[in-house]
Amino acid sequence: MVGGGLIGLEKLEAVLANSPATKITLVATTISNDIKNIAAIHPNIKLVEKPYHCNDLNDADVVIAAVNDTTLATIIATDAKQKGVLINAADKPELCDFYLGSIVKKGNLKIAISTNGKSPTIAKRVKEVFNEVIPNEMDELLNNMAAIRSKLKGNFANKVTQLNEVTKGLINNQEIEKPNTPINNGILWFAIAFAFVLAGYALSLAIPVTDLVLQSKNFLVQIDNRFYWMLFVGFGVEMIAGSMGMGYGVLCTSILLSLGLSLPVVSSSVHTSEMFGSAASAISHYKYGNINKKLFRTLAIPGVITAILGALFLIEFGEQYAHYFKPIVSFYTLFLGTQILNKAFKNKKTDAGKLKHAGWLGGVGGFIDSVGGGGWGPLVTSTIISKGRSPRYAVGSSVAAKFCITVASAFTFFFSMGISQWPIIIGLVFGGVAAAPFAAKLTGKFPTRGMFIAVGILVISISLRTILKSFHLI
Repeated sequence: MVGGGLIGLEKLEAVLANSPATKITLVATTISNDIKNIAAIHPNIKLVEKPYHCNDLNDADVVIAAVNDTTLATIIATDAKQKGVLINAADKPELCDFYLGSIVKKGNLKIAISTNGKSPTIAKRVKEVFNEVIPNEMDELLNNMAAIRSKLKGNFANKVTQLNEVTKGLINNQEIEKPNTPINNGILWFAIAFAFVLAGYALSLAIPVTDLVLQSKNFLVQIDNRFYWMLFVGFGVEMIAGSMGMGYGVLCTSILLSLGLSLPVVSSSVHTSEMFGSAASAISHYKYGNINKKLFRTLAIPGVITAILGALFLIEFGEQYAHYFKPIVSFYTLFLGTQILNKAFKNKKTDAGKLKHAGWLGGVGGFIDSVGGGGWGPLVTSTIISKGRSPRYAVGSSVAAKFCITVASAFTFFFSMGISQWPIIIGLVFGGVAAAPFAAKLTGKFPTRGMFIAVGILVISISLRTILKSFHLI
Protein backbone atom coordinates (compact mmCIF):
# COMPACT_ATOMS: atom_id res chain seq x y z
CA MET A 1 0.00 0.00 0.00
CA VAL A 2 1.34 3.43 -0.97
CA GLY A 3 -0.02 6.43 0.93
CA GLY A 4 -0.06 7.39 4.59
CA GLY A 5 -2.81 10.02 4.74
CA LEU A 6 -6.59 9.89 5.08
CA ILE A 7 -7.04 7.80 1.93
CA GLY A 8 -4.40 5.35 3.13
CA LEU A 9 -6.13 5.15 6.50
CA GLU A 10 -9.51 4.43 4.87
CA LYS A 11 -8.06 1.71 2.61
CA LEU A 12 -6.10 0.17 5.48
CA GLU A 13 -9.18 -0.02 7.69
CA ALA A 14 -11.19 -1.58 4.82
CA VAL A 15 -8.59 -4.32 4.28
CA LEU A 16 -8.24 -5.08 7.99
CA ALA A 17 -12.01 -5.17 8.50
CA ASN A 18 -12.35 -8.01 5.99
CA SER A 19 -8.99 -9.76 6.31
CA PRO A 20 -7.29 -8.78 9.59
CA ALA A 21 -4.42 -11.27 9.18
CA THR A 22 -3.26 -9.91 5.81
CA LYS A 23 0.43 -8.99 5.67
CA ILE A 24 0.60 -5.35 4.69
CA THR A 25 3.59 -3.16 3.86
CA LEU A 26 2.65 0.53 3.81
CA VAL A 27 5.04 2.96 2.14
CA ALA A 28 4.68 6.74 2.42
CA THR A 29 6.82 9.84 2.77
CA THR A 30 4.72 10.83 5.79
CA ILE A 31 2.56 8.41 7.77
CA SER A 32 -0.29 9.73 9.95
CA ASN A 33 -0.50 9.01 13.66
CA ASP A 34 -3.81 7.20 13.14
CA ILE A 35 -2.11 4.68 10.85
CA LYS A 36 0.79 4.31 13.28
CA ASN A 37 -1.66 3.59 16.09
CA ILE A 38 -3.31 0.85 14.01
CA ALA A 39 0.06 -0.64 13.10
CA ALA A 40 1.03 -0.72 16.79
CA ILE A 41 -1.70 -3.26 17.52
CA HIS A 42 -1.34 -5.25 14.27
CA PRO A 43 2.05 -7.02 14.00
CA ASN A 44 1.21 -8.00 10.42
CA ILE A 45 1.53 -4.34 9.30
CA LYS A 46 4.96 -3.00 8.33
CA LEU A 47 5.40 0.76 7.98
CA VAL A 48 8.12 2.21 5.73
CA GLU A 49 8.37 6.00 5.96
CA LYS A 50 10.14 6.98 2.73
CA PRO A 51 9.33 8.05 -0.85
CA TYR A 52 7.90 5.38 -3.15
CA HIS A 53 10.27 3.35 -5.38
CA CYS A 54 9.39 0.69 -7.93
CA ASN A 55 11.41 -1.86 -5.92
CA ASP A 56 8.77 -1.58 -3.18
CA LEU A 57 6.55 -3.79 -5.36
CA ASN A 58 9.03 -6.67 -5.62
CA ASP A 59 7.37 -8.90 -3.02
CA ALA A 60 3.82 -7.60 -3.42
CA ASP A 61 0.86 -9.76 -4.43
CA VAL A 62 -1.60 -6.84 -4.61
CA VAL A 63 -0.93 -3.07 -4.72
CA ILE A 64 -3.19 -0.29 -3.43
CA ALA A 65 -2.25 3.27 -4.45
CA ALA A 66 -3.89 5.44 -1.79
CA VAL A 67 -2.57 8.82 -2.93
CA ASN A 68 -4.05 12.10 -4.15
CA ASP A 69 -1.25 12.66 -6.67
CA THR A 70 -2.47 11.52 -10.10
CA THR A 71 1.07 11.47 -11.52
CA LEU A 72 2.36 9.27 -8.70
CA ALA A 73 -0.67 6.97 -8.97
CA THR A 74 0.01 6.56 -12.70
CA ILE A 75 3.66 5.70 -12.02
CA ILE A 76 2.68 3.11 -9.42
CA ALA A 77 0.09 1.59 -11.79
CA THR A 78 2.67 1.38 -14.61
CA ASP A 79 5.23 -0.28 -12.32
CA ALA A 80 2.63 -2.75 -11.06
CA LYS A 81 1.55 -3.77 -14.56
CA GLN A 82 5.19 -4.30 -15.59
CA LYS A 83 5.68 -6.61 -12.63
CA GLY A 84 2.39 -8.44 -13.26
CA VAL A 85 0.84 -7.29 -9.97
CA LEU A 86 -2.83 -6.31 -9.66
CA ILE A 87 -3.42 -2.70 -8.59
CA ASN A 88 -6.23 -0.62 -7.13
CA ALA A 89 -5.79 3.16 -7.40
CA ALA A 90 -8.07 5.21 -5.14
CA ASP A 91 -10.57 7.37 -7.07
CA LYS A 92 -8.85 6.52 -10.40
CA PRO A 93 -10.86 3.66 -11.95
CA GLU A 94 -9.00 3.91 -15.26
CA LEU A 95 -5.80 2.75 -13.50
CA CYS A 96 -7.45 -0.12 -11.60
CA ASP A 97 -7.27 -3.86 -12.26
CA PHE A 98 -9.88 -4.41 -9.54
CA TYR A 99 -12.13 -2.34 -7.27
CA LEU A 100 -12.48 -2.39 -3.50
CA GLY A 101 -16.19 -2.67 -2.85
CA SER A 102 -17.98 -1.61 0.32
CA ILE A 103 -18.62 -4.67 2.48
CA VAL A 104 -21.63 -5.18 4.73
CA LYS A 105 -20.87 -7.68 7.50
CA LYS A 106 -23.46 -9.23 9.77
CA GLY A 107 -21.59 -12.11 11.36
CA ASN A 108 -21.18 -14.78 8.69
CA LEU A 109 -23.17 -12.78 6.16
CA LYS A 110 -21.12 -10.64 3.79
CA ILE A 111 -22.52 -8.44 1.04
CA ALA A 112 -20.12 -6.73 -1.37
CA ILE A 113 -21.25 -3.47 -3.02
CA SER A 114 -19.41 -2.03 -6.01
CA THR A 115 -20.10 0.82 -8.43
CA ASN A 116 -17.18 -0.13 -10.70
CA GLY A 117 -15.31 2.87 -9.38
CA LYS A 118 -17.96 5.34 -10.58
CA SER A 119 -19.08 6.61 -7.16
CA PRO A 120 -17.54 5.27 -3.94
CA THR A 121 -19.82 7.64 -1.99
CA ILE A 122 -22.94 5.90 -3.28
CA ALA A 123 -21.45 2.53 -2.37
CA LYS A 124 -20.83 3.80 1.17
CA ARG A 125 -24.38 5.09 1.49
CA VAL A 126 -25.88 1.84 0.21
CA LYS A 127 -23.69 0.05 2.77
CA GLU A 128 -25.08 2.27 5.54
CA VAL A 129 -28.64 1.48 4.48
CA PHE A 130 -27.93 -2.27 4.45
CA ASN A 131 -26.25 -2.04 7.85
CA GLU A 132 -29.40 -0.45 9.24
CA VAL A 133 -32.05 -2.66 7.65
CA ILE A 134 -30.32 -6.03 8.11
CA PRO A 135 -30.73 -7.02 11.79
CA ASN A 136 -27.80 -8.21 13.89
CA GLU A 137 -29.76 -11.40 14.56
CA MET A 138 -29.08 -12.43 10.95
CA ASP A 139 -26.00 -14.37 12.12
CA GLU A 140 -28.14 -16.42 14.51
CA LEU A 141 -30.50 -17.18 11.63
CA LEU A 142 -27.57 -18.35 9.49
CA ASN A 143 -26.33 -20.61 12.30
CA ASN A 144 -29.81 -22.10 12.68
CA MET A 145 -30.06 -22.69 8.94
CA ALA A 146 -26.63 -24.33 8.97
CA ALA A 147 -27.77 -26.64 11.79
CA ILE A 148 -30.92 -27.55 9.85
CA ARG A 149 -28.89 -28.09 6.68
CA SER A 150 -26.52 -30.48 8.44
CA LYS A 151 -29.45 -32.67 9.48
CA LEU A 152 -31.04 -32.90 6.03
CA LYS A 153 -30.36 -36.19 4.24
CA GLY A 154 -30.61 -37.40 0.67
CA ASN A 155 -30.20 -35.63 -2.64
CA PHE A 156 -31.07 -32.02 -3.41
CA ALA A 157 -34.75 -32.76 -4.13
CA ASN A 158 -35.14 -34.62 -0.82
CA LYS A 159 -33.48 -31.79 1.08
CA VAL A 160 -35.86 -29.25 -0.48
CA THR A 161 -38.84 -31.42 0.48
CA GLN A 162 -37.63 -31.74 4.08
CA LEU A 163 -36.97 -28.00 4.33
CA ASN A 164 -40.46 -27.27 3.01
CA GLU A 165 -41.89 -29.45 5.79
CA VAL A 166 -39.92 -27.53 8.41
CA THR A 167 -41.01 -24.10 7.14
CA LYS A 168 -44.60 -25.24 6.60
CA GLY A 169 -44.82 -25.93 10.32
CA LEU A 170 -44.02 -22.28 11.00
CA ILE A 171 -46.65 -21.06 8.55
CA ASN A 172 -49.36 -23.31 10.01
CA ASN A 173 -48.81 -21.98 13.54
CA GLN A 174 -51.50 -19.50 14.50
CA GLU A 175 -48.94 -17.21 16.09
CA ILE A 176 -45.28 -16.78 15.20
CA GLU A 177 -43.34 -15.45 18.15
CA LYS A 178 -41.61 -12.09 17.69
CA PRO A 179 -39.34 -11.95 20.72
CA ASN A 180 -37.96 -8.44 20.42
CA THR A 181 -40.69 -6.32 18.83
CA PRO A 182 -43.36 -6.38 21.62
CA ILE A 183 -40.75 -5.72 24.30
CA ASN A 184 -39.26 -2.81 22.42
CA ASN A 185 -42.68 -1.37 21.62
CA GLY A 186 -43.72 -1.78 25.26
CA ILE A 187 -40.65 0.09 26.47
CA LEU A 188 -41.22 2.87 23.96
CA TRP A 189 -44.89 3.34 24.87
CA PHE A 190 -44.09 3.17 28.58
CA ALA A 191 -41.44 5.88 28.17
CA ILE A 192 -43.84 8.10 26.22
CA ALA A 193 -46.65 7.54 28.74
CA PHE A 194 -44.28 8.28 31.62
CA ALA A 195 -43.16 11.50 29.89
CA PHE A 196 -46.77 12.65 29.57
CA VAL A 197 -47.48 11.76 33.21
CA LEU A 198 -44.52 13.90 34.23
CA ALA A 199 -45.76 16.67 31.96
CA GLY A 200 -49.16 16.54 33.62
CA TYR A 201 -47.61 16.58 37.07
CA ALA A 202 -45.40 19.52 36.18
CA LEU A 203 -48.42 21.32 34.74
CA SER A 204 -50.40 20.76 37.94
CA LEU A 205 -47.55 22.28 39.96
CA ALA A 206 -47.27 25.28 37.66
CA ILE A 207 -51.04 25.90 37.56
CA PRO A 208 -53.49 24.61 40.20
CA VAL A 209 -56.23 22.35 38.84
CA THR A 210 -59.00 24.78 39.77
CA ASP A 211 -57.21 27.60 37.94
CA LEU A 212 -56.60 25.32 34.98
CA VAL A 213 -60.31 24.42 34.75
CA LEU A 214 -61.28 28.08 35.04
CA GLN A 215 -58.74 29.14 32.42
CA SER A 216 -59.91 26.34 30.13
CA LYS A 217 -63.49 27.58 30.35
CA ASN A 218 -62.37 31.15 29.72
CA PHE A 219 -60.22 29.96 26.85
CA LEU A 220 -63.14 28.19 25.16
CA VAL A 221 -65.39 31.21 25.67
CA GLN A 222 -62.89 33.92 24.80
CA ILE A 223 -60.75 32.12 22.25
CA ASP A 224 -59.05 34.67 20.04
CA ASN A 225 -57.80 34.69 16.49
CA ARG A 226 -54.26 33.79 17.58
CA PHE A 227 -55.41 30.22 18.24
CA TYR A 228 -56.60 29.75 14.67
CA TRP A 229 -53.49 31.34 13.23
CA MET A 230 -51.24 29.16 15.41
CA LEU A 231 -53.27 26.08 14.46
CA PHE A 232 -52.41 26.77 10.84
CA VAL A 233 -48.80 27.66 11.69
CA GLY A 234 -48.36 24.53 13.83
CA PHE A 235 -49.61 22.25 11.06
CA GLY A 236 -47.46 23.84 8.37
CA VAL A 237 -44.31 24.08 10.46
CA GLU A 238 -44.58 20.46 11.68
CA MET A 239 -45.03 19.26 8.09
CA ILE A 240 -41.73 20.96 7.30
CA ALA A 241 -39.91 19.93 10.49
CA GLY A 242 -41.16 16.35 10.58
CA SER A 243 -40.20 15.62 6.99
CA MET A 244 -36.94 17.62 6.84
CA GLY A 245 -35.78 17.25 10.45
CA MET A 246 -35.48 21.01 10.89
CA GLY A 247 -37.40 24.27 10.86
CA TYR A 248 -39.93 24.02 13.72
CA GLY A 249 -38.11 26.02 16.37
CA VAL A 250 -36.62 28.51 13.92
CA LEU A 251 -39.92 29.29 12.24
CA CYS A 252 -41.98 29.41 15.46
CA THR A 253 -39.39 31.55 17.26
CA SER A 254 -39.21 33.97 14.34
CA ILE A 255 -43.00 34.27 14.22
CA LEU A 256 -43.48 34.70 18.00
CA LEU A 257 -40.68 37.25 18.24
CA SER A 258 -42.38 39.22 15.50
CA LEU A 259 -45.51 39.30 17.72
CA GLY A 260 -43.52 41.15 20.41
CA LEU A 261 -43.29 38.39 23.04
CA SER A 262 -40.32 38.21 25.41
CA LEU A 263 -37.62 35.66 24.69
CA PRO A 264 -38.22 33.42 27.76
CA VAL A 265 -41.95 33.31 26.93
CA VAL A 266 -41.14 32.56 23.28
CA SER A 267 -38.77 29.70 24.11
CA SER A 268 -41.16 28.31 26.73
CA SER A 269 -44.12 28.43 24.33
CA VAL A 270 -42.16 26.88 21.46
CA HIS A 271 -40.79 24.00 23.54
CA THR A 272 -44.11 23.36 25.29
CA SER A 273 -45.97 23.09 22.01
CA GLU A 274 -43.12 21.26 20.29
CA MET A 275 -43.09 18.60 23.01
CA PHE A 276 -46.37 17.13 21.79
CA GLY A 277 -45.65 17.49 18.10
CA SER A 278 -42.16 16.04 18.42
CA ALA A 279 -43.53 13.12 20.46
CA ALA A 280 -46.00 12.30 17.68
CA SER A 281 -43.24 12.72 15.10
CA ALA A 282 -40.81 10.51 17.05
CA ILE A 283 -43.45 7.77 17.36
CA SER A 284 -44.14 7.97 13.64
CA HIS A 285 -40.44 7.77 12.76
CA TYR A 286 -40.06 4.77 15.08
CA LYS A 287 -43.06 3.11 13.42
CA TYR A 288 -41.49 3.52 9.98
CA GLY A 289 -38.07 2.31 11.20
CA ASN A 290 -36.27 5.63 10.68
CA ILE A 291 -34.30 5.73 13.97
CA ASN A 292 -30.67 4.69 14.46
CA LYS A 293 -30.58 3.84 18.18
CA LYS A 294 -26.86 4.44 18.65
CA LEU A 295 -26.97 7.84 16.96
CA PHE A 296 -30.10 8.72 18.93
CA ARG A 297 -28.42 8.00 22.28
CA THR A 298 -25.24 9.85 21.31
CA LEU A 299 -27.21 12.99 20.46
CA ALA A 300 -29.90 12.86 23.15
CA ILE A 301 -27.89 12.42 26.37
CA PRO A 302 -25.60 15.48 26.11
CA GLY A 303 -28.39 17.43 24.38
CA VAL A 304 -30.76 17.00 27.34
CA ILE A 305 -28.11 18.21 29.82
CA THR A 306 -27.22 21.33 27.86
CA ALA A 307 -30.87 22.08 27.05
CA ILE A 308 -31.63 22.29 30.79
CA LEU A 309 -28.62 24.56 31.31
CA GLY A 310 -29.73 26.75 28.38
CA ALA A 311 -33.27 27.10 29.76
CA LEU A 312 -31.94 28.08 33.20
CA PHE A 313 -29.62 30.64 31.59
CA LEU A 314 -32.51 32.17 29.65
CA ILE A 315 -34.79 32.27 32.70
CA GLU A 316 -32.10 34.01 34.76
CA PHE A 317 -31.04 36.63 32.23
CA GLY A 318 -33.67 36.67 29.46
CA GLU A 319 -36.08 39.22 30.97
CA GLN A 320 -33.40 41.49 32.41
CA TYR A 321 -31.50 41.77 29.16
CA ALA A 322 -34.39 41.24 26.77
CA HIS A 323 -33.55 44.37 24.73
CA TYR A 324 -30.15 42.82 24.00
CA PHE A 325 -31.17 39.19 23.58
CA LYS A 326 -34.11 39.76 21.25
CA PRO A 327 -32.10 41.26 18.35
CA ILE A 328 -29.28 38.76 19.03
CA VAL A 329 -31.67 35.84 18.68
CA SER A 330 -33.17 37.44 15.58
CA PHE A 331 -29.70 37.70 14.07
CA TYR A 332 -29.20 34.06 15.04
CA THR A 333 -32.42 32.97 13.28
CA LEU A 334 -31.39 35.15 10.32
CA PHE A 335 -28.10 33.22 10.18
CA LEU A 336 -29.97 29.91 10.37
CA GLY A 337 -32.21 31.07 7.53
CA THR A 338 -29.19 31.81 5.35
CA GLN A 339 -27.75 28.40 6.24
CA ILE A 340 -30.98 26.69 5.24
CA LEU A 341 -31.02 28.66 1.99
CA ASN A 342 -27.37 27.82 1.36
CA LYS A 343 -28.10 24.10 1.63
CA ALA A 344 -30.56 24.39 -1.23
CA PHE A 345 -27.75 25.35 -3.58
CA LYS A 346 -24.93 23.34 -2.03
CA ASN A 347 -22.98 21.13 -4.40
CA LYS A 348 -24.29 17.63 -3.70
CA LYS A 349 -21.27 16.01 -5.37
CA THR A 350 -19.00 16.87 -2.47
CA ASP A 351 -17.76 13.67 -0.85
CA ALA A 352 -19.06 13.12 2.65
CA GLY A 353 -16.71 12.86 5.58
CA LYS A 354 -16.85 10.90 8.78
CA LEU A 355 -19.27 11.93 11.52
CA LYS A 356 -17.06 12.65 14.50
CA HIS A 357 -17.85 14.07 17.94
CA ALA A 358 -21.61 13.54 17.55
CA GLY A 359 -22.00 13.90 21.32
CA TRP A 360 -20.48 17.38 21.26
CA LEU A 361 -22.73 18.24 18.33
CA GLY A 362 -25.77 17.17 20.36
CA GLY A 363 -24.58 19.16 23.39
CA VAL A 364 -24.07 22.38 21.45
CA GLY A 365 -27.35 21.86 19.59
CA GLY A 366 -29.29 21.34 22.84
CA PHE A 367 -27.98 24.56 24.44
CA ILE A 368 -28.51 26.73 21.35
CA ASP A 369 -31.96 25.28 20.76
CA SER A 370 -33.03 25.97 24.34
CA VAL A 371 -31.69 29.55 24.45
CA GLY A 372 -32.66 30.51 20.90
CA GLY A 373 -36.01 28.72 20.82
CA GLY A 374 -34.86 26.63 17.87
CA GLY A 375 -31.91 25.68 15.71
CA TRP A 376 -31.46 21.99 16.47
CA GLY A 377 -32.42 20.90 12.97
CA PRO A 378 -30.31 23.36 10.92
CA LEU A 379 -27.28 22.67 13.12
CA VAL A 380 -27.53 18.97 14.06
CA THR A 381 -29.65 17.30 11.39
CA SER A 382 -28.01 19.09 8.48
CA THR A 383 -24.52 18.32 9.84
CA ILE A 384 -25.33 14.61 10.09
CA ILE A 385 -26.71 14.55 6.55
CA SER A 386 -23.72 16.50 5.22
CA LYS A 387 -21.43 13.79 6.60
CA GLY A 388 -23.01 11.21 4.35
CA ARG A 389 -25.58 9.66 6.66
CA SER A 390 -28.79 8.46 5.08
CA PRO A 391 -31.36 11.34 5.25
CA ARG A 392 -33.99 8.86 6.42
CA TYR A 393 -32.02 7.79 9.52
CA ALA A 394 -30.45 11.22 10.08
CA VAL A 395 -33.87 12.88 10.24
CA GLY A 396 -35.52 10.08 12.25
CA SER A 397 -32.74 9.86 14.85
CA SER A 398 -32.45 13.63 15.14
CA VAL A 399 -36.21 14.08 15.58
CA ALA A 400 -36.28 11.42 18.32
CA ALA A 401 -33.37 13.09 20.14
CA LYS A 402 -35.05 16.47 19.71
CA PHE A 403 -38.12 15.13 21.51
CA CYS A 404 -36.01 14.36 24.61
CA ILE A 405 -34.37 17.80 24.45
CA THR A 406 -37.72 19.52 24.03
CA VAL A 407 -39.16 17.71 27.06
CA ALA A 408 -36.11 18.71 29.14
CA SER A 409 -36.45 22.37 28.14
CA ALA A 410 -40.22 22.42 28.63
CA PHE A 411 -40.01 20.88 32.12
CA THR A 412 -37.38 23.40 33.13
CA PHE A 413 -39.61 26.27 32.01
CA PHE A 414 -42.64 24.63 33.73
CA PHE A 415 -40.98 24.51 37.13
CA SER A 416 -39.32 27.91 36.88
CA MET A 417 -41.83 30.27 35.28
CA GLY A 418 -45.07 28.42 34.61
CA ILE A 419 -46.91 28.67 31.29
CA SER A 420 -48.50 31.62 29.54
CA GLN A 421 -49.92 32.38 26.10
CA TRP A 422 -52.32 29.40 26.07
CA PRO A 423 -54.01 30.25 22.73
CA ILE A 424 -50.62 30.19 21.00
CA ILE A 425 -49.44 26.99 22.67
CA ILE A 426 -52.65 25.01 22.14
CA GLY A 427 -52.90 26.13 18.52
CA LEU A 428 -49.33 25.00 17.84
CA VAL A 429 -49.91 21.72 19.69
CA PHE A 430 -53.07 20.73 17.83
CA GLY A 431 -51.65 21.74 14.47
CA GLY A 432 -48.33 19.97 15.07
CA VAL A 433 -49.84 16.70 16.33
CA ALA A 434 -52.22 16.56 13.36
CA ALA A 435 -49.35 17.02 10.90
CA ALA A 436 -46.74 14.70 12.48
CA PRO A 437 -47.87 11.32 11.01
CA PHE A 438 -48.13 12.80 7.51
CA ALA A 439 -44.70 14.43 7.82
CA ALA A 440 -43.00 11.18 8.88
CA LYS A 441 -44.67 9.32 6.02
CA LEU A 442 -43.39 11.92 3.56
CA THR A 443 -39.80 12.03 4.87
CA GLY A 444 -37.44 12.22 1.89
CA LYS A 445 -40.32 12.52 -0.63
CA PHE A 446 -40.78 16.30 -0.78
CA PRO A 447 -38.80 18.33 -3.36
CA THR A 448 -35.97 19.05 -0.93
CA ARG A 449 -34.41 22.01 -2.72
CA GLY A 450 -37.74 23.80 -3.07
CA MET A 451 -38.55 23.28 0.61
CA PHE A 452 -35.14 24.54 1.71
CA ILE A 453 -35.55 27.67 -0.43
CA ALA A 454 -39.06 28.38 0.85
CA VAL A 455 -38.15 27.86 4.52
CA GLY A 456 -34.92 29.86 4.21
CA ILE A 457 -36.66 32.85 2.60
CA LEU A 458 -39.47 32.77 5.18
CA VAL A 459 -37.08 32.65 8.17
CA ILE A 460 -34.89 35.42 6.72
CA SER A 461 -37.89 37.66 6.04
CA ILE A 462 -39.39 37.28 9.52
CA SER A 463 -35.99 37.72 11.22
CA LEU A 464 -35.21 40.89 9.26
CA ARG A 465 -38.59 42.33 10.22
CA THR A 466 -37.96 41.62 13.92
CA ILE A 467 -34.45 43.13 13.74
CA LEU A 468 -35.75 46.30 12.10
CA LYS A 469 -38.48 46.61 14.74
CA SER A 470 -35.92 46.11 17.54
CA PHE A 471 -33.96 49.11 16.27
CA HIS A 472 -37.15 51.11 15.64
CA LEU A 473 -36.48 51.24 11.90
CA ILE A 474 -40.03 50.25 11.02
